[in-house]
Amino acid sequence: MSQSIDISPILDFLDCPTPRAWVEWALEHPQIMLIDHANCEKKAASTALNLMYRYVDQHKLLTKLSRLAREELRHFEQVIAIMKKRSVAYPQLTAARYAGALRKEVRSAEPGRLVDTLLIGAIIEARSCERFACIAPELDDELAEFYTSLLKSESRHFTDYLKLAEEVASAQEVNSRLPVLLERERELIESTDTEFRFHSGIPPQSVRA
Repeated sequence: MSQSIDISPILDFLDCPTPRAWVEWALEHPQIMLIDHANCEKKAASTALNLMYRYVDQHKLLTKLSRLAREELRHFEQVIAIMKKRSVAYPQLTAARYAGALRKEVRSAEPGRLVDTLLIGAIIEARSCERFACIAPELDDELAEFYTSLLKSESRHFTDYLKLAEEVASAQEVNSRLPVLLERERELIESTDTEFRFHSGIPPQSVRA
């Protein structure tokens, strides 16, 4: 098993833990979890690249997100290799409402748009890391080893996004916006979804029954 990583800063950062109902739902849908995990890695790389195209004057952002995008694509390659090994097909999946709902909270005018996008990036990376840590002990040895191995990089991605936000905004602005965004994230995590996804909320009662 990979060396244990301390994710207590992430647990302290998020407004709520992943509900046990989501873990049980994930265990019922291991193939969908892998497929949506692959999609999440692609989306994470795409988000980083889009920010690099949009904010070419932000040197530190370019440097940090270039590395982040490469790591996310490497994770994508690792996930699809596991899928191939396990004969898991790669169909199209509808996206979870999670990221889209969070991005609806982004302000339209700059620099608020950048600040909110970076803070949401930190929140999504934090939740991903927390979910990897949450589900890993429940999985077979190969997947448990793989998901545990992702904790270090996901934790760093969380820190990268948060520090970038703190560098382009005042502490007052960050401290004002974070509770709003974290509260919205908590609502999404604790509310019901009709389809299982890596960042979905909890299943409806009929699914859990």
